[in-house]
Amino acid sequence: MPNIKNVLSIAGSDPSGGAGIQADLKTFCANGVYGMAVITALTAQNTQGVSAFVAVPPEFVKDQLKSIFEDIEVSAVKIGMLANANIINSIADSLELYTPPHIVFDPVMVATSGDNLISGDAIKVMKERLIPLCDVLTPNISEAEKLSRKAVLDMQIAAQELLSLGANAVFLKGGHLKGNMAIDVLAYRKVVREYKILRVDTKNTHGTGCTLSSAIAANLAKGYGLEDACFKAKEYLTKALKHADDLTVGNGCGSTHHMWEMQ
Repeated sequence: MPNIKNVLSIAGSDPSGGAGIQADLKTFCANGVYGMAVITALTAQNTQGVSAFVAVPPEFVKDQLKSIFEDIEVSAVKIGMLANANIINSIADSLELYTPPHIVFDPVMVATSGDNLISGDAIKVMKERLIPLCDVLTPNISEAEKLSRKAVLDMQIAAQELLSLGANAVFLKGGHLKGNMAIDVLAYRKVVREYKILRVDTKNTHGTGCTLSSAIAANLAKGYGLEDACFKAKEYLTKALKHADDLTVGNGCGSTHHMWEMQ
């Protein structure tokens, strides 16, 4: 019988289904792993933006994590939206206790719509307690600038500099940049590698960061090496974007098509 790996997402809920926990679970399924979810926040959002969110009490986040780790073998963890410092501390405590083999952290700070999703004091705690526990940190350009407190002028240099925060690897996403090519940069140890692929012309990019980081986590759980895990994740996201216009979800920035192969 196949040994299907179990992958856990720790993130916020998106009721419109394009980002957050919902995107993560679809991505896990599409990439051949069993998905689980610990919810950190409930959001009121759709394709046009986030109108409100409510953070889950930190102790209940910890209770959710305990229920998973004390019963189920977790092969990888993906972390997304973390609304405040207390939640981050609860997650860091749990990860230090249970030590899952792979941790991928997408440091969500601002939604695609531009809405802020994290409190100001949380970034400091994120840098001190959570990022050093991670195998892969996957910021976009704006998130990288918030973490480093300076402008990203060169993606390769920026990715290398972000390694000083303590993660084993940084996958810096350039999807928000202009140009015909979608360029991401992976940095780890003394290695820097560019991933280039022709940009997909679509407005439906809601949840791309969640999707990419979840796909990386799934690939690491399945035993792929770091570079291959990132390449396969970028390849999967690109195909999901190519099929995004097949969906008719909302009037704003719609979702990528996570399950396009099942059409």
